[in-house]
Amino acid sequence: MGFFDFLTEDIAIDLGTANTLIIHNDKVVVDSPSIVARDRISGKIIAAGKEAAMMQGKTHENIKTIRPLKDGVIADFEASEQMISMFIKEIPALKKRLFTPSLRMVICIPSGITEVEMRAVKDSAERVNGKEVYLIHEPMAAAIGIGVDIMQPKGNMIVDIGGGTTEIAVIALGGIVCDKSVKVAGDVFTNDIIYYMRTQHNLFIGERTAEKIKIQIGSATEDLETIPEDMNVQGRDLLTGKPKQVEISFREIAKALDKSILRIEDAVMETLSQTPPELAADIYNTGIYLAGGGSMLRGLDKRLSQKTDLPVYIAEDPLRAIVRGTGITLKNLERFKPVLIQE
Repeated sequence: MGFFDFLTEDIAIDLGTANTLIIHNDKVVVDSPSIVARDRISGKIIAAGKEAAMMQGKTHENIKTIRPLKDGVIADFEASEQMISMFIKEIPALKKRLFTPSLRMVICIPSGITEVEMRAVKDSAERVNGKEVYLIHEPMAAAIGIGVDIMQPKGNMIVDIGGGTTEIAVIALGGIVCDKSVKVAGDVFTNDIIYYMRTQHNLFIGERTAEKIKIQIGSATEDLETIPEDMNVQGRDLLTGKPKQVEISFREIAKALDKSILRIEDAVMETLSQTPPELAADIYNTGIYLAGGGSMLRGLDKRLSQKTDLPVYIAEDPLRAIVRGTGITLKNLERFKPVLIQE
């Protein structure tokens, strides 16, 4: 421990397509939508996180809302850097500091990421004063966050359904044995709902409304034990151009999402078919763990369980399982060194 260690702060970041979460001192201090609003004239970022999310779909021509991350990777380098910087400045303990401390960070990234995309994440972190930057794969962080002992010679299957990607991985001995990353996740579900409302009800709705429908009555299957109430949805009538309201049920949303969920099922089946037999035997006993916001879709666990004939468990607080795992890794850096991605 050096003399300057008090100038270094440890933070764990889950840089997600839909939400960015930051852990500092074992507490989630930032939990905000990954979205920024930019002034087109000056080029300045005027809002980030919740404030920018409120503006989504409601801006005039001088303001543009951007989601800097697409499919779990950085799509807009400049905006993402400013967004990370704004989120770090929001950390209560760092606000009191006179000058910005140098940061030791662990950031989680999708398992299907390329070298170039990895470099982009690292560069962004270094520019916001990251002195030591470590990267960890999302399924790995999810497994640690769920409480799985990943160092054991025992197979565990994790399915992490985020905003941009679904990551499926079989983990044993602190490494990923086989994995698959598909670009079907929360965002695709939202777009499916928008498309369904347009084709079936002639109703044009925005992303925020579709997101609301997904959370309130979204379902992966039509046979649910507790049935959500029908929901009134307002939007623009495509035929008359007038604002109108229609009532929809969870069954309609289950139909709308069916194709995308089939693709996730296929990816899970494909990963299982590539799993070495000894690990497959372990998974038969332990089942499949679901993490990420998408796993909260009603009936998804049931549907995956029927497809695979395996027990499926949803992590407690699935939205934060990944950032929790990233935080645990940060606290026990020495122990989890083999898990981190070395340059």
